[in-house]
Amino acid sequence: MVRQERALRTRRLILEAAATVFDEFGYEGATIGEVVSRAGVTRGAVYFHFASKRELAQGVVEEQFVQDGVPERSCKLQEFVDTGMAVAHLMPRDPLLSAGARLSLGQDAFDDFGGGAIPGWIGRMEALLVAAGERGELLPHVVPADTAWLVTAAWTGVQIQSQKLCGRADLEQRVSGLFQHLMPSVAVPGVLGSLQMGPDRGAQVVAEAAATRAAREGGGGSSAKPQTGVEVVVNGAGAG
Repeated sequence: MVRQERALRTRRLILEAAATVFDEFGYEGATIGEVVSRAGVTRGAVYFHFASKRELAQGVVEEQFVQDGVPERSCKLQEFVDTGMAVAHLMPRDPLLSAGARLSLGQDAFDDFGGGAIPGWIGRMEALLVAAGERGELLPHVVPADTAWLVTAAWTGVQIQSQKLCGRADLEQRVSGLFQHLMPSVAVPGVLGSLQMGPDRGAQVVAEAAATRAAREGGGGSSAKPQTGVEVVVNGAGAG
């Protein structure tokens, strides 16, 4: 058991180091040697967990879908918004999310991976919309699969434009504006009026999730470390 826990910690350390390298240099410019240096592990340790640079990049992309998520809401459209806002908050702060976006949207290694993380985010958002529909939160014309595709594409476009223009400094503000423009076409009026979509919503959700996790682990909310991107996505398997 101790050996297994150590292996998991090493794998996570390697992924975090790899994320910083891929985020800085892109797939083609990244090297296993740089990952080894930043992780502080041996080359053999990297190859024990990942057989190639390509497999390592895939691990970075997939890692954002394997941990705890945003707090569950009785209103699924609020959970839908919270997911997008939390990722907007974390994207400039978490190399795993940032690198996942760069790898997924690049024109090199991931062309034959079906879009990297993008299908996972579409599926995530669609599941929330389906649940919202079952609760009567959606307008009659809303088709969850179509809306999830469009919202994910719009979110991705906002992220790219924010990165190009100001290094994502205004990403939370811009994603908040996106939801405020789109949700009137998705939510029934009674739900729309209750949705919290302000620019500070992502930070609130991340702090709430961190406090919940700390309480579950017996550490208390005040000592919780900031969440990473892989810990803020919804439970189960978004847009880089």
